[in-house]
Amino acid sequence: MKKTFLKITAALAGIMATFALSSCSDSDNGMMGMSFQRTITFENVVTPKDFVQSGSFQGTGTPPVIMPGQSVSFKFSAGKTQALMFATMYGASKDWFFASQQPGIKLFDSNGNAITGDVSSSVLLWDNGTKDNMTGQPESKPIMQVPNVNASQLMKLTLTYNDATSEFTLTITNTSGGTTNETPFSPGVWAVSNYNGTQLLNSTPFFTPNALSNPEITDIAQMGNIDKMKVKLIANTGIMTGLSPALVVVYRGDKNPIYEFGKTDTGMGLKEIAQFGNVTKLQNSLKSLPNVKGVYVAGSAPVPPGSKVMTNFNADPGDKIAYATMFGFSNDWFYANEQSIEANVKGDLTSKTSLFDSGTGVDQYPGAGNHQALFGGTPQSEIMPVSKVGTQYPVPAVQNVIKVTVN
Repeated sequence: MKKTFLKITAALAGIMATFALSSCSDSDNGMMGMSFQRTITFENVVTPKDFVQSGSFQGTGTPPVIMPGQSVSFKFSAGKTQALMFATMYGASKDWFFASQQPGIKLFDSNGNAITGDVSSSVLLWDNGTKDNMTGQPESKPIMQVPNVNASQLMKLTLTYNDATSEFTLTITNTSGGTTNETPFSPGVWAVSNYNGTQLLNSTPFFTPNALSNPEITDIAQMGNIDKMKVKLIANTGIMTGLSPALVVVYRGDKNPIYEFGKTDTGMGLKEIAQFGNVTKLQNSLKSLPNVKGVYVAGSAPVPPGSKVMTNFNADPGDKIAYATMFGFSNDWFYANEQSIEANVKGDLTSKTSLFDSGTGVDQYPGAGNHQALFGGTPQSEIMPVSKVGTQYPVPAVQNVIKVTVN
């Protein structure tokens, strides 16, 4: 009887041990199964345009021509390497027009200093080649410089510059009065070519010398009519940008560890992302926080239009994610999630993304500011709370610049 009891007890002990081992194994697998991995992708979807800024100018009379002795001025922004192109009709001709030399008036010298004062030597007088200069009959010849006429004696160009805003003012004065080439100037157009970090997107704006003309410049040269060119410029003008490598953080709690809306920068590294696209300082700072479970970086170089970067991240239920990437053609802007995001989310997060001003550098026109990293500059320091970028500049909507997805 005793032997039988011992055998039963041993058997039960074995069953219980097996059950305990089995339960422990199932529990471990369950814990392991609760962890998950996701892939987050940041895509630059902005459509590059030839010009970052453009506009028109005209006289104050009726018709709005610029007569000898009269002047007209307009403002525009530009950074190092950019140039200003403009065009206006030489009114006393069949098809001549004034335009700055390609790719436009040089605005900065080789040392990166703004060029100011008299820049009249930059203007040239062109024959559009679409009308005979004597009879006015139609012809089809390439655009050529008008010989034996010094355009700078007929038109004076003067530049002034505001370093804080990186904004120029160009004054055009009709100085043709009393010369053998006295003429009114028609209303005109101007543009600043976009720069992508290596080159201008349009190095021959408006027309190509020694080639046949186009309908837009022909209307200016023959009639002083800028309507077609204005339509074309509007369609081809817009702010573009690159993105920086994106920082992604997995964390616990209710407070986004990357930034706090309405509060000034804490010095942990957001400034370095927003001004220069450098994630290293913030990456290291976040790793030391007790509520941060992981820090990841998508990409290792600027992300131009049409490109994307991605990274995997690991998380557990209850974790949250936050991310940030620089609006590259700004002084101190960054994209980040405005709303709290659960780490187990999947799908398109673009609607949860907003464009923020870090408040650490004085703003200039995006893609046309000499203190921007794009042009090798350093923003002028300011101390302002983190805020959403407003409507001072015609910045494309978030969904037209960046797409954020998790799979």
